[in-house]
Amino acid sequence: MTRLLREAADERILDLAAALFALHGFERTSLQALADAVGLSKAGLLHHFPTKEALHAAALQCGRRQAQVVLDQVTDLPAGPRRDRRVLELLTDFALARPGIVSLLLRPITAPGEPGLNDEDLRIGELFAEDRPDRHVRLIGALSAMGVLTLVAGRVGATRDQIIDTCFDALGHRSET
Repeated sequence: MTRLLREAADERILDLAAALFALHGFERTSLQALADAVGLSKAGLLHHFPTKEALHAAALQCGRRQAQVVLDQVTDLPAGPRRDRRVLELLTDFALARPGIVSLLLRPITAPGEPGLNDEDLRIGELFAEDRPDRHVRLIGALSAMGVLTLVAGRVGATRDQIIDTCFDALGHRSET
């Protein structure tokens, strides 16, 4: 039970910290600001993550792990609309649950030069079983739309299904709805 509570606390810390890193950048995010955001003292935060660098690295690793989780769940599906939709469903669920991590993953797009993940880290081509350069633009467009829509879903009234359908359309497929 204690381990589960610790893991839940670490996940919450990672998501809140990732949101701050995304907003202010790594260099301009202080350890005190991170501690304040997660409701801990600096010492309490350092008990979970020994340094600001370790916290940032763990947040980025969370994105890599999620890409692997999705890949593991879709590997047996052939390339095409069914696989694309399943990838979008899994990624949208993660994005809605972990908006801070998604914000951090988008940071290199909104602030070039910031440390973050690239396409190879996220394994986009593998997730969608696609490596054609002409489709790559659609993949990036769909995932960017997903990131933005999940971050503003509550403000614009977007539902999970609307987000998935929008991204599915961006991939060049026709939504069922």
